[in-house]
Amino acid sequence: MSADARKTAEGLSYLSGFGNEHSSEAVPGALPEGRNSPQRAPLGLYAEQLSGSAFTEPRAHNRRSWLYRIRPSAQHPAFTRTGNGAIRTAPFTETVPDPNRLRWNPLPDPAPGTDFLAGLWTLGGNGDATQRAGMAVHLYHANASMERVFSDADGELLIVPERGGLLLRTEFGLLHVEPGHIALIPRGVRFRVELLDDSARGYVCENYGAPFQLPDLGPIGANGLANARDFKAPVAAYEETEGPVEVVNKFCGNLWTATYDHSPLDVVAWHGNHVPYVYDLRRFNVIGTISYDHPDPSIFTVLTSPSDTPGLAGVDFVVFAPRWLVGEDTFRPPYFHRNVMSEYMGLVEGAYDAKAEGFVPGGGSLHNMMSAHGPDRETFDRASAAELKPQKIDDGLAFMFETRWPVTLTPQAAVAEHLQRRYDDVWDGLERHFRPLR
Repeated sequence: MSADARKTAEGLSYLSGFGNEHSSEAVPGALPEGRNSPQRAPLGLYAEQLSGSAFTEPRAHNRRSWLYRIRPSAQHPAFTRTGNGAIRTAPFTETVPDPNRLRWNPLPDPAPGTDFLAGLWTLGGNGDATQRAGMAVHLYHANASMERVFSDADGELLIVPERGGLLLRTEFGLLHVEPGHIALIPRGVRFRVELLDDSARGYVCENYGAPFQLPDLGPIGANGLANARDFKAPVAAYEETEGPVEVVNKFCGNLWTATYDHSPLDVVAWHGNHVPYVYDLRRFNVIGTISYDHPDPSIFTVLTSPSDTPGLAGVDFVVFAPRWLVGEDTFRPPYFHRNVMSEYMGLVEGAYDAKAEGFVPGGGSLHNMMSAHGPDRETFDRASAAELKPQKIDDGLAFMFETRWPVTLTPQAAVAEHLQRRYDDVWDGLERHFRPLR
C-alpha cells in the first residue's frame, strides 16, 4: 500500500454525469477551441480520436472522445504474445454449459507480488469476443500495485471491489474506487491499478457487447434507480514518464505485450463521452412496492448493455442496495424462480436476504437459465412466519450480472477448490405443507 496513492485518491475531484459530453484539461489552453483537429494542436500536443462505437451509429449511441496527448498512441513497437495467466475469453468451449446451481467461496489469497492483471481469474461467460457479443465473469485478487499499463480491446470492464481500495490511473485521469463503488473502464482505454490497502479482491464483468448505458425508466418516469449525476468521470491528469513502460493489450482473447519508451497515460486534455466512471452504489435510488408482492429484480438495474431485441440485455448489472420492505401479506425475500436469463450473483458486504448461510462476501453463485432457485430453507421458514412490520435491510450489499445466454464455466472454475460441492443442500428440508381443503 502506498500512503501517497491513498492521499492522491482521497483528494480527487470529478466531472459529474453519465453519458455527458465532458471536457477537461490539465494545463490551461490544451484543448483546442472550435475544432477537434487543428493544423497544429495547442501546446505541441497530438490530436487523436478514440472511437468506442462505429462512426455512423445513431447519435444517442455514439461513443467517442478526442484526446490531446504528448505522443500519439501510434508510436509504439510491435506487440508480442505473452501468457494469458488465468484469463479466458469467449467463445467458451472447453466445458459444456451446466444446468446445476453452483456456488463458490472467495478466491484464495494470491501469491506475493500479484498485481490486478496477474490476479484476474475467469469463471466463465458466453458469446464471442471477436463478434462483440456476450460477456465474461472474472474475479480478481491482488497484493501489489501494477507497474505496467493494461487495455482491453475485447470489451469494457465493470470493476466491483469487495475488499481493498483501488486508485485507477487512466488515460483520462484518476479514479478512486472502494468496496461499495463500481468503476467502468471503456473498451480500449489504457489504465493502471494501484492498491490503496495491503490486498484487494473483487469482481469484474467484461462486456463484449454494446456499451453499458442507464436503463430506460418507462412508467417509473424521469427519476429513480441510478441517477446520471452520481456517475463521476475523471478530470485530465497526465504522466510524462520517459523510459521503459510495459503495455499489455487484450485482443481477441489473448494478451499481447510491448515495451514503450514513454507512458501512454500522457493525455493532457480531452473531450467526449467515451470515458471511464466511478459510481457509489449506495446512491442507488431503490424502487419497491408500497402495497403487496415482490417486484421483479429488474427494478434494481444500475446499467444495461442492450441487445438487438428490445428489453433483452446482453448483460444487466443489478444491485441489491439497502432498502425498506413494507409489502403487506407478502413473502418479502426474493421468491422461488426460474428465469430465461442467467444470473451470476456476488456479495460485497454483509449478508444476502435470500441466503442465510454459505453465501459470503467475495463468493458468488451461478444460476443458469431455467435453473430453479430461491430462498434457502432457513430463510423460507423465517420469512413465512415473520411479523410483517416495516423492515430495513441495511446490512448487505449484493449484486448480479444477468445475461441473456447461459454462462459456460472455464475448466478452472468447474474444478476449483473453492467451489462449494454441496450447494444444493441449502434447499433440503423444504417440507410438504400442502393440506387439501375438506
